[in-house]
Amino acid sequence: MSVNALYSPGVAGDHEHQPVRVEAEALGGRRLRAFDFVMVAFVTILLLSNVLGAGKVSVIDLPGIGEWPFGAGILFFPLSYVIGDVLTEVYGYARARRCIWAGTAALLFMAFMAMVVVALPPAPGWTGQAAYDQVFGQVPRIVFASILAFWAGEFANSLVLAKMKVWTQGRHLWSRTIGSTIVGQGVDSLIFYPLAFWGAAGWTNDLVVKVLLTQWVLKVSWEALLTPVTYAVVGTLKRHEGVDVFDERTDFSPFHAKI
Repeated sequence: MSVNALYSPGVAGDHEHQPVRVEAEALGGRRLRAFDFVMVAFVTILLLSNVLGAGKVSVIDLPGIGEWPFGAGILFFPLSYVIGDVLTEVYGYARARRCIWAGTAALLFMAFMAMVVVALPPAPGWTGQAAYDQVFGQVPRIVFASILAFWAGEFANSLVLAKMKVWTQGRHLWSRTIGSTIVGQGVDSLIFYPLAFWGAAGWTNDLVVKVLLTQWVLKVSWEALLTPVTYAVVGTLKRHEGVDVFDERTDFSPFHAKI
C-alpha cells in the first residue's frame, strides 16, 4: 500500500480499521494528527516535574522499613519516559528525536530564565526572595547534570524501543516499554547522580550509589505499573493515526534532524 493510501478516507484515523504497518522513512515529513499534542504533553510534563517536583524531598512510611525519603519529582518525571515510549512506538524514532531536542531546549531556557529571575534585585518590601532562591536558585552543577542525563537517557530509551520493535515485529509491547526504560533510566541515573552529587557536601559515595539504585528501581517499577495505560494510549493513537511505524532504515544519530 502506498503512503498516500494511508491518508485516504476510510483508512487513516478510521476507528473501524487497524493501523497499517509502514516504514518510518516512507512517512517523511507528513503531518500526523495527534503528534503535536503528544509532543506538548511530553515537554509540559518534563518542565513541570522539574519545576514542581525537583525541589522537594518527601517521605513515605514503608512497612517493615520505616520512613524512606524520596524526591517528589519521581512521582511525575517518569511520565516523560512513558510519553517518550508512546512517541517512539507510535510515531517512530525520528519524531521522538525531535521531541527530545524540544524538551532539551525547553529545559535550557527554563534554567536560564530561573537564573535571571533569581538574580534580579527584589523590590523593597517584597518578601519572596528567599523562597525564590530556595526553589529556583539551583546549583549549576545539578542543572547541567539534570539536562545532560535527560538528553542521554531519553535517546537511549527511544533507540532501544525502536530497535526492539523491529526485532519483535511489533509484538510484546510490554517487553520494549519496560526494557527501554531499564536502559534509559539506567543511563539517566548513572549520569545524573555522580555528576550532581559525587564529592558534594553531605553526600558520601555510598549514599550516591544508594540513591542512584533506589531511584532507578522506583522509576522502572513506576513504568511497569503504568503498562496498561501505555497499552491503551498506544492503541488509541495508532488507530487514530492509521499507521504503525517501524524504524527499519532510520538514521539513529541523535544529531540528525530529518524526519
